[in-house]
Amino acid sequence: MSNIVLGIGDYGASDRPGSMVKTYALGSCVAVTMYDPNLHVAGMVHVALPDSKLNRAKGAECPGYFADLGVPLLFEEMVRLGCQRQGRGLVVKLLGGASVMAGNDTFNIGKRNVLAVKKVLWGLGMGPVAEDVGANYSRTVSLYVDSGGVTVSCPGRGQWQI
Repeated sequence: MSNIVLGIGDYGASDRPGSMVKTYALGSCVAVTMYDPNLHVAGMVHVALPDSKLNRAKGAECPGYFADLGVPLLFEEMVRLGCQRQGRGLVVKLLGGASVMAGNDTFNIGKRNVLAVKKVLWGLGMGPVAEDVGANYSRTVSLYVDSGGVTVSCPGRGQWQI
C-alpha cells in the first residue's frame, strides 16, 4: 500500500490497489477529488487560493496552491494514468471552503475558492457530483483508490462519507 498525503498546494493521483489520497485540516482551502471508477484511478488537489494572478511567483513554485493552475494539473495527472482526456466518466467531488475565522469573513476565501474551482471544472467540461463545502469547521479528506469512496472527518464532529 502506497498512500499519498497532500499538503497545502499539493496534488497527486494513484492507481495502486489498496491505497488512498489524503489531505488534512481543510479550512478555507478546497480539496477537489477526481475518480475514474472503471480504471480505479483516484486524484486530489489541495487548493488554497482562487487565482494565481495574486502571486505569480508562488504559482510557478507551487501551482497546486491555486484553483486556476492546480485543478488542470490534477486533471492532466489523471489523464497520464489513463483517464479520458474529455473527462468523461470522472467522478468529481468538492470539500472544504469553510469560513473558519470566527466573526471575520471579510475576504470570503472559502466561498471564492469553491467558485473558482467550479469555474475551472466547468471550463474542463466537468462538474462536481457531490459537495461538502462551507460551514465553519475544518475537514480531513481521504479518497480510496479501490472504491472511490470519500471519507471526511472533523474533530468533534466525527466521520462521514460523501
